[in-house]
Amino acid sequence: MNDKPFLQTLAHTLRVQRWDDHRYYHHSRINQSLHLLSAIFFLISYAMLFFNPAMAALLAWCVSMTSRQAGHFFFEPRGYDHINQASDEHKEEIKIGYNIQRKIVLLAIWVAIPAALWLQPSLFGLIQPAADLQGWLHDVGIAWLALGVAGLVFRVLQLWIQQDLMTGVAWMTKILTDPFHDIMLYHKAPLYLLRGELIDPMNHVSHDLHAKHS
Repeated sequence: MNDKPFLQTLAHTLRVQRWDDHRYYHHSRINQSLHLLSAIFFLISYAMLFFNPAMAALLAWCVSMTSRQAGHFFFEPRGYDHINQASDEHKEEIKIGYNIQRKIVLLAIWVAIPAALWLQPSLFGLIQPAADLQGWLHDVGIAWLALGVAGLVFRVLQLWIQQDLMTGVAWMTKILTDPFHDIMLYHKAPLYLLRGELIDPMNHVSHDLHAKHS
Protein backbone atom coordinates (compact mmCIF):
# COMPACT_ATOMS: atom_id res chain seq x y z
CA MET A 1 0.00 0.00 0.00
CA ASN A 2 2.81 2.42 0.84
CA ASP A 3 4.29 2.01 -2.64
CA LYS A 4 1.05 3.00 -4.38
CA PRO A 5 0.31 6.59 -5.49
CA PHE A 6 -1.45 8.74 -2.92
CA LEU A 7 -4.79 8.94 -4.74
CA GLN A 8 -4.85 5.20 -5.36
CA THR A 9 -4.12 4.49 -1.71
CA LEU A 10 -6.76 7.03 -0.64
CA ALA A 11 -9.35 5.46 -2.94
CA HIS A 12 -8.62 1.98 -1.58
CA THR A 13 -8.76 3.10 2.07
CA LEU A 14 -11.95 5.06 1.42
CA ARG A 15 -13.57 2.04 -0.24
CA VAL A 16 -12.70 -0.21 2.72
CA GLN A 17 -14.00 2.32 5.25
CA ARG A 18 -17.27 2.79 3.37
CA TRP A 19 -17.82 -0.95 3.05
CA ASP A 20 -17.09 -1.59 6.74
CA ASP A 21 -19.35 1.30 7.76
CA HIS A 22 -22.23 -0.11 5.71
CA ARG A 23 -21.90 -3.76 6.69
CA TYR A 24 -21.33 -3.15 10.40
CA TYR A 25 -23.53 -0.18 11.25
CA HIS A 26 -26.45 0.07 8.80
CA HIS A 27 -28.60 -3.04 9.07
CA SER A 28 -31.85 -1.29 9.97
CA ARG A 29 -34.00 -0.18 7.07
CA ILE A 30 -35.27 2.68 9.25
CA ASN A 31 -31.69 3.75 9.90
CA GLN A 32 -30.96 3.55 6.17
CA SER A 33 -34.06 5.62 5.38
CA LEU A 34 -33.09 8.24 7.95
CA HIS A 35 -29.62 8.35 6.39
CA LEU A 36 -31.28 9.02 3.04
CA LEU A 37 -33.25 11.91 4.58
CA SER A 38 -30.10 13.15 6.29
CA ALA A 39 -28.11 13.01 3.05
CA ILE A 40 -30.68 15.06 1.13
CA PHE A 41 -30.66 17.84 3.72
CA PHE A 42 -26.87 17.72 4.00
CA LEU A 43 -26.64 18.43 0.27
CA ILE A 44 -29.01 21.37 0.72
CA SER A 45 -26.78 22.57 3.55
CA TYR A 46 -23.70 22.23 1.35
CA ALA A 47 -25.30 24.55 -1.21
CA MET A 48 -26.38 27.03 1.50
CA LEU A 49 -22.81 27.29 2.84
CA PHE A 50 -21.98 29.62 -0.05
CA PHE A 51 -24.58 32.27 0.83
CA ASN A 52 -25.81 31.57 4.39
CA PRO A 53 -23.35 29.45 6.40
CA ALA A 54 -25.15 29.98 9.72
CA MET A 55 -28.46 28.69 8.36
CA ALA A 56 -26.63 25.86 6.60
CA ALA A 57 -25.22 24.74 9.94
CA LEU A 58 -28.61 25.02 11.66
CA LEU A 59 -30.19 22.85 8.98
CA ALA A 60 -27.33 20.34 9.00
CA TRP A 61 -27.30 19.89 12.75
CA CYS A 62 -31.05 20.13 13.48
CA VAL A 63 -32.28 17.96 10.59
CA SER A 64 -29.42 16.00 9.04
CA MET A 65 -27.47 15.14 12.18
CA THR A 66 -30.48 14.46 14.38
CA SER A 67 -32.12 12.13 11.84
CA ARG A 68 -28.82 10.37 11.15
CA GLN A 69 -27.96 9.82 14.80
CA ALA A 70 -31.54 8.86 15.70
CA GLY A 71 -31.17 6.01 13.25
CA HIS A 72 -28.07 4.77 15.04
CA PHE A 73 -29.25 5.33 18.59
CA PHE A 74 -32.83 4.07 18.37
CA PHE A 75 -33.17 1.71 15.41
CA GLU A 76 -29.87 0.03 14.63
CA PRO A 77 -29.64 -3.46 16.25
CA ARG A 78 -27.12 -3.52 19.09
CA GLY A 79 -26.92 -7.28 19.70
CA TYR A 80 -24.54 -9.83 18.25
CA ASP A 81 -23.98 -9.36 14.52
CA HIS A 82 -24.29 -12.86 13.08
CA ILE A 83 -23.61 -11.72 9.52
CA ASN A 84 -20.21 -10.24 10.37
CA GLN A 85 -19.69 -12.53 13.38
CA ALA A 86 -18.93 -9.58 15.64
CA SER A 87 -20.26 -8.36 18.97
CA ASP A 88 -21.59 -4.85 19.39
CA GLU A 89 -18.72 -4.12 21.79
CA HIS A 90 -16.19 -5.18 19.16
CA LYS A 91 -17.82 -3.04 16.48
CA GLU A 92 -17.84 -0.01 18.77
CA GLU A 93 -14.17 -0.56 19.59
CA ILE A 94 -13.01 -0.81 15.96
CA LYS A 95 -15.24 1.96 14.56
CA ILE A 96 -13.13 4.40 12.58
CA GLY A 97 -15.37 7.39 13.08
CA TYR A 98 -17.43 8.50 16.05
CA ASN A 99 -18.71 5.51 18.01
CA ILE A 100 -21.65 5.84 20.43
CA GLN A 101 -19.47 7.09 23.28
CA ARG A 102 -17.77 9.74 21.16
CA LYS A 103 -21.11 10.77 19.65
CA ILE A 104 -22.59 11.34 23.11
CA VAL A 105 -19.73 13.72 23.94
CA LEU A 106 -20.09 15.55 20.61
CA LEU A 107 -23.87 15.85 20.95
CA ALA A 108 -23.53 17.08 24.54
CA ILE A 109 -21.33 19.93 23.29
CA TRP A 110 -23.84 20.59 20.50
CA VAL A 111 -26.68 20.96 23.01
CA ALA A 112 -24.56 23.07 25.38
CA ILE A 113 -23.69 25.68 22.74
CA PRO A 114 -27.18 27.27 22.39
CA ALA A 115 -27.54 27.31 26.18
CA ALA A 116 -24.17 28.97 26.58
CA LEU A 117 -25.01 31.64 23.99
CA TRP A 118 -28.39 32.25 25.62
CA LEU A 119 -26.92 32.69 29.08
CA GLN A 120 -23.81 34.52 27.90
CA PRO A 121 -24.51 36.11 24.47
CA SER A 122 -21.04 37.65 24.24
CA LEU A 123 -19.28 34.45 25.36
CA PHE A 124 -17.51 36.48 28.03
CA GLY A 125 -16.56 39.23 25.59
CA LEU A 126 -15.30 37.02 22.77
CA ILE A 127 -18.04 37.98 20.28
CA GLN A 128 -20.49 40.80 19.68
CA PRO A 129 -23.64 39.84 21.65
CA ALA A 130 -26.80 39.17 19.64
CA ALA A 131 -29.44 41.88 19.85
CA ASP A 132 -32.45 39.67 19.03
CA LEU A 133 -33.53 36.09 18.37
CA GLN A 134 -32.36 36.18 14.77
CA GLY A 135 -28.92 37.28 15.89
CA TRP A 136 -28.81 34.53 18.51
CA LEU A 137 -29.73 31.91 15.88
CA HIS A 138 -26.98 33.26 13.64
CA ASP A 139 -24.44 32.94 16.46
CA VAL A 140 -25.63 29.41 17.24
CA GLY A 141 -25.33 28.45 13.58
CA ILE A 142 -21.79 29.79 13.29
CA ALA A 143 -20.82 28.05 16.55
CA TRP A 144 -22.29 24.76 15.30
CA LEU A 145 -20.42 25.18 12.02
CA ALA A 146 -17.20 25.64 13.99
CA LEU A 147 -18.07 22.57 16.07
CA GLY A 148 -18.50 20.50 12.92
CA VAL A 149 -15.12 21.58 11.56
CA ALA A 150 -13.47 21.03 14.93
CA GLY A 151 -15.04 17.57 15.21
CA LEU A 152 -13.64 16.61 11.81
CA VAL A 153 -10.15 17.93 12.52
CA PHE A 154 -10.04 16.43 16.02
CA ARG A 155 -10.90 12.92 14.80
CA VAL A 156 -8.43 13.16 11.90
CA LEU A 157 -5.67 14.04 14.37
CA GLN A 158 -6.75 11.16 16.62
CA LEU A 159 -6.64 8.68 13.76
CA TRP A 160 -3.27 10.06 12.63
CA ILE A 161 -1.85 9.42 16.09
CA GLN A 162 -3.56 6.08 16.64
CA GLN A 163 -3.11 4.63 13.14
CA ASP A 164 -1.78 6.80 10.32
CA LEU A 165 -2.53 10.00 8.42
CA MET A 166 -4.05 8.18 5.44
CA THR A 167 -6.71 6.63 7.67
CA GLY A 168 -7.66 10.08 8.96
CA VAL A 169 -7.68 11.72 5.52
CA ALA A 170 -9.77 8.88 4.08
CA TRP A 171 -12.24 9.13 6.96
CA MET A 172 -12.63 12.90 6.51
CA THR A 173 -13.15 12.37 2.78
CA LYS A 174 -15.75 9.73 3.58
CA ILE A 175 -17.63 12.01 5.99
CA LEU A 176 -17.72 14.91 3.54
CA THR A 177 -18.88 12.72 0.64
CA ASP A 178 -21.26 10.50 2.64
CA PRO A 179 -24.37 12.45 1.55
CA PHE A 180 -23.70 11.58 -2.11
CA HIS A 181 -22.81 7.97 -1.29
CA ASP A 182 -25.76 7.47 1.10
CA ILE A 183 -28.27 8.55 -1.56
CA MET A 184 -26.75 6.04 -3.97
CA LEU A 185 -26.67 3.30 -1.32
CA TYR A 186 -29.97 3.81 0.51
CA HIS A 187 -32.36 5.36 -2.01
CA LYS A 188 -34.46 2.17 -2.05
CA ALA A 189 -34.59 1.77 1.74
CA PRO A 190 -38.02 3.48 2.13
CA LEU A 191 -39.47 1.05 -0.44
CA TYR A 192 -38.21 -1.92 1.56
CA LEU A 193 -39.77 -0.37 4.66
CA LEU A 194 -43.13 -0.07 2.92
CA ARG A 195 -42.89 -3.79 2.15
CA GLY A 196 -42.45 -4.47 5.86
CA GLU A 197 -38.73 -5.27 5.80
CA LEU A 198 -37.25 -3.71 8.95
CA ILE A 199 -33.80 -5.30 8.69
CA ASP A 200 -31.60 -5.51 5.62
CA PRO A 201 -30.79 -9.22 5.11
CA MET A 202 -27.32 -8.13 3.95
CA ASN A 203 -27.11 -10.98 1.44
CA HIS A 204 -24.48 -9.07 -0.50
CA VAL A 205 -22.34 -8.86 2.64
CA SER A 206 -22.70 -12.57 3.36
CA HIS A 207 -21.78 -13.37 -0.24
CA ASP A 208 -18.72 -11.11 -0.09
CA LEU A 209 -17.52 -12.56 3.22
CA HIS A 210 -18.06 -16.11 1.96
CA ALA A 211 -16.09 -15.34 -1.21
CA LYS A 212 -13.20 -13.92 0.81
CA HIS A 213 -13.11 -16.92 3.14
CA SER A 214 -13.22 -19.28 0.18
